[in-house]
Amino acid sequence: MTHPAPETDRVLNEVGLVPVQSLSAKARRAWPKLLGLAIWLALVVAYWLYTRASGITPAQTVQRLVAFMGGSALGVIIYVLAYVLRPVLFFPATLLTLAAGYLYGPFFGVAIVMVASNLSSMVAYFIGRFFGAGIVDRSSGTGVLQQYADRLRRNSFETVLVMRFIFLPYDLVSYFSGFLRVRWQGFLLATILGSIPGTISFIMFGASVEGGFTGALPRLNGLPLAVAASMFIVSLGLSRWFRGREARRAAASL
Repeated sequence: MTHPAPETDRVLNEVGLVPVQSLSAKARRAWPKLLGLAIWLALVVAYWLYTRASGITPAQTVQRLVAFMGGSALGVIIYVLAYVLRPVLFFPATLLTLAAGYLYGPFFGVAIVMVASNLSSMVAYFIGRFFGAGIVDRSSGTGVLQQYADRLRRNSFETVLVMRFIFLPYDLVSYFSGFLRVRWQGFLLATILGSIPGTISFIMFGASVEGGFTGALPRLNGLPLAVAASMFIVSLGLSRWFRGREARRAAASL
């Protein structure tokens, strides 16, 4: 099989055409992502079709997990595994976090969720990184997405920290950070620190529930509920402070 000469490749590029071997190389690089995407979509569709056919909502799924884990010696392990794998199915993190407060109390619950949520964030991050590889290059391009990616990489720690403080969708932040290929070390540290107020808030809210996750209107314990509200306000206040500091630094550099 003969290949176009380098001069031919240069001419094709100048007129906007892509050499055949370049297309083949791109296809070879793309097929693992296409296969992974197909498998992922199949899992998501199968899960949501099952929930629709069975009539089980995410809240009811959590109710069943709570009932099962509450009576199982392996409940903590099952909980952590469910939390780590839930980004794959886009299962809401908030419901599982609230369940931990109810099941394990305010102190043990925070410890478990901090481990489980940060592991799940890395799962979502590396999924996003896998699909983003080659799309947003580190060194080339001047488009809007490229410019935002460069800005996020330069300020990855503070940007992710603020996004965690203001309670942006947990998995969306993780997927987006991985897709834009921010440094995983800064992402993980910002996620750990930025998730502390929100985790405490949701855990304390879950710990305030009395009578169980039955679907009926729960009774709430006032003290844990007050702590939950306070931590929510603290998280928003921290986000405001960090954004103000970033704005002051940007103004000083002009």
